[in-house]
Amino acid sequence: MNKLHPLALGLSFGAVWALAVFILGLVSLWGWGTSLVSSLSSLYIGYTSTFGGACIGALWAFIDGFVGGFLVAWIYNKIITTYP
Repeated sequence: MNKLHPLALGLSFGAVWALAVFILGLVSLWGWGTSLVSSLSSLYIGYTSTFGGACIGALWAFIDGFVGGFLVAWIYNKIITTYP
């Protein structure tokens, strides 16, 4: 089985999640997805339905996605080396 590169998976998860959160923050300016922005703002400090808030949310989302992707790859690699 092939191993995953934790840094690469972390960066890709972080970039995709940050882009999604940023776009959600922008479209919430027109009233779409405001309840989801409100929910995510309880996790991401400073995330609001403004351009600046969308940027702050994207930064938090990148960190969150990076850590999640890194951990997924790291755990996967540990499992496949333990149980080949």
